[in-house]
Parts: sequence; structure tokens; C-alpha cells
Amino acid sequence: MIRSLIKHFLINAVSLYLVSSAIAGMVFVNGINTLLLTSAVLTLATLIIKPVINILLLPLNLITFGLFRWLAYTLTFYLVTLVVPGFKLLYFAFNGFSSYWFTIPPIHISGILAFIAFSFVISFVTSIVYWIFK
Repeated sequence: MIRSLIKHFLINAVSLYLVSSAIAGMVFVNGINTLLLTSAVLTLATLIIKPVINILLLPLNLITFGLFRWLAYTLTFYLVTLVVPGFKLLYFAFNGFSSYWFTIPPIHISGILAFIAFSFVISFVTSIVYWIFK
């Protein structure tokens, strides 16, 4: 049990660090201390609060075939920003990416859309990190 909590904590910490390095707008006021506190609260929130939110959103998820599962992670992420002092999502700013095969245009959004965008990106990065360390 404790080993699983430590694994979730470390994966969340790595994911938050990677996303905050790649995308502007996520602020950790006290640096690494706030990052670790945010990771701890996010770990507890995803293990305790997110299942409750998923149960509350179950009718909506059944009707839409799971299309609104992202809403649970967005609400969980919003609750974490309320609980952790010094952790803020000001905006979502991606400078874009261009390669020979494809181009991702620059993105800059704020408000509730920033929470949604960060929840998508962090969920994606966390899934990849879980897959790597499986």
C-alpha cells in the first residue's frame, strides 16, 4: 500500500515537472517544495476524490460513452489548486512545435479552458510515465 502511494507520488511529481517545463502558465511559487506538496495532494485527490467524482458523473459518462471522463480530472485538478498554497494555473501557453512531418501551432488560453487543457496534458503525460515504469 505505502509502496503504491510512493509510486503514484513520484509519477505525479515527474509528470507535473515535465508539463510545467514544457508549457507555460503553471506556477509553483516556492519551487520544488510547492511541486512536492502539489504532487502529494494530487496523489491523494486522484486516489480518494476522483473516484467519488466519477461516480457522481456516471450517468453523464454512460450517456456519452465515457466522453466526459476528462471532467473528473479537471475538477480534481481544480480542487488541488484550491488546497495547495502557491500552486496556480494562470494560463496555458504552448509555443508550438514544428518538424519535418508535422506542425503544432502555438496555443494560448486562460480561465476554465486552461484547467481543461492542463488536465488533458497532465493526464496524457501521467499515462505515459505509468506505462514506462510498469
